[in-house]
Amino acid sequence: MVKYILKRIVYMILTLWVVVTATFFLMNSMPGDPISTQAAKLPPEMREIIKSKYNLDKPISQRYVVYLKNLVKGDLGDSFVTPGFSVGDIIKDKFPNSARLGMQAILIGLVIGVILGIIAAFRRNTNVDYVVMILAILGVSIPSFVLAALLQKGLGGKLDLPIAGWYNKGEFLSGIRYTILPTIALCFSSIATYARYMRTSVLDVIGQDYILTAEAKGVSKIAIAWKHVIRNAIIPIITILGPQIAAILVGSLVIERIFSIPGLGNSMIDAIVTNDYNIIMGLTVFYSSLYIISLLIVDIMYSVVDPRIRLTGEKR
Repeated sequence: MVKYILKRIVYMILTLWVVVTATFFLMNSMPGDPISTQAAKLPPEMREIIKSKYNLDKPISQRYVVYLKNLVKGDLGDSFVTPGFSVGDIIKDKFPNSARLGMQAILIGLVIGVILGIIAAFRRNTNVDYVVMILAILGVSIPSFVLAALLQKGLGGKLDLPIAGWYNKGEFLSGIRYTILPTIALCFSSIATYARYMRTSVLDVIGQDYILTAEAKGVSKIAIAWKHVIRNAIIPIITILGPQIAAILVGSLVIERIFSIPGLGNSMIDAIVTNDYNIIMGLTVFYSSLYIISLLIVDIMYSVVDPRIRLTGEKR
């Protein structure tokens, strides 16, 4: 296990390097720069001084080496648009809001989706099964930003649910009402995905010989479902958990904007609008790190759910 984790960490570092390199050169290939945009009214001499401060007057290859050196030290850079405000400050200030929204969406999507998938499988070809499949089709068909607009229109301002906005610090519990609509908008597609995969997986497991043997021995349906069906059927769900986490993180960019949530997604969009290279680069590295780490956690969860799975590929 330790050897496998160390090997994956090496791959993670290489993957991050590729992401950083690609993002850096793509960003710097765009026309213009943030200094020219934000300091257009300053004298040319002042603009040159500011460019020199942020190394924008140096060749792109030299800036790339400097950025990598700073990244190794944990320095993600400062904002070009807001001097003195670093990427680390943004992550520290905004990430808790994004994390709460994302974790709620992941947890609710996983729990409800798995439950619906199990129910649909055990009640296949019934009205319950058809309803779950209709919800699954709607979930994968309706974009999250469309659902967000519909939720604002239909439920915003009703049942004490704000149309937009966020709670103040120290109002964690009372601020739940601000998270309900954006969480629904984010997790609806996840519910649909998990329900479809879980239904298919459960139906596949039910037809296995060991399930028929357990039924022949008189094992109760509840015991069969819990000890045999669900435990074996949940493995494909773990497989898609990593990509689903990434999908929710990316989806939160638009959702945070629609609901005026002060999270990392909103900061990323602001940085893109103003060509704030360092903020875009830093948040991209942060998002990529979260995604890669989530994939490692998913792989480790395989052996936890089913000890028969060996991560190292060694023979017993």
